[in-house]
Amino acid sequence: MSSSSVVGALIGVPTGGLAWVLVRVWPVLRLLWWWLPEIVLTTAAITFWVQLADHTPGPVTLAVVALVVGVPAAIPATRRALVAWTWVFVVRHRLRVCFAQFIIANQSGSLPLILWAKPTPVDERVWVYLRPGLSMSDLEGRLDRIAVACHASTALVERASDGNAAYLRFDIKRREVLTAQVGSPLVDVITGDAPATDRPSPVLPTALDLPDVDAPTITLPTQGNRPRTRNGAPRSSPPTSVARSPGFGRPPACLVSACTTYGTPSCRC
Repeated sequence: MSSSSVVGALIGVPTGGLAWVLVRVWPVLRLLWWWLPEIVLTTAAITFWVQLADHTPGPVTLAVVALVVGVPAAIPATRRALVAWTWVFVVRHRLRVCFAQFIIANQSGSLPLILWAKPTPVDERVWVYLRPGLSMSDLEGRLDRIAVACHASTALVERASDGNAAYLRFDIKRREVLTAQVGSPLVDVITGDAPATDRPSPVLPTALDLPDVDAPTITLPTQGNRPRTRNGAPRSSPPTSVARSPGFGRPPACLVSACTTYGTPSCRC
C-alpha cells in the first residue's frame, strides 16, 4: 500500500465517521436549537435564584426578586419590550407546529430549520431555512392557516436572499402601524401672522343625476330633402325598371342592299 493511500484513509475515515455522527444526532441538535433560548433563560433564572438564596436571607431574597420582576413590569417601554420578545419565542414554536402538522415535508419527515427571530413594529419576523421538498410557493397557499396558528391577523413570506431560494423570511403581523397618528413638527413652525394664500374656489358640478342633465335637441332631416352623398352632390334616384319586349336584344330587321360600299355590304333599317 502506497503512502498516499494511507494518508487518504487516515483523513477519510475520521471525516466520514464525523459526518455519520452528525447525521445521527441531527434531530437532537435541531431540538436543542429550537429550545435554546428557553433553556438558556431557565438555566440563568435558576442559577440566579440559587446563588441569591444561598448568600442572602429570605426577606432580602424576596425583595431583590420583587425589584427584578416588578421594576421592568412597571416601566412601559421595558414592559413592551418583554412582551414583544415573549411573542418572539411563542411564534418560533408555533411555526414549528405548522411545519409539523399541515405543511408538506419531504419523505424523511425532516422539518425546516427555524434560524432566528426578532420583534418588529408590527410584531415578529422569523428567518427559516427550507429543506429539500418545500418551496416558497408551497407556503404561500397556507399563509392564512399560519396566521391562525400564530395568533396573528396576517402572515407574509418572502425570500431573504436573492441567491438562495431556501432562505425565507416570515413576517407575522398583528396590527397596522400606518394607521396611527404621527405628530408633525411643521405645525409649530407656522405662526399666526402668516399670510393666507388666495385659492380660487373650484366649480362644483350640479347635474349629478340623469334627470338634471340638459339633453341636446337633435333635428332630423325631413323627407322632402334629398339626401346627399359624401361630396355634397345630390344623390341620384335609382333607375326605374323598363319592360322589355320579347324581341329585345336582337338586331332589327334590316334591308341589305345589294350594292357594296368600299367592298362591304351596307345594312339599312
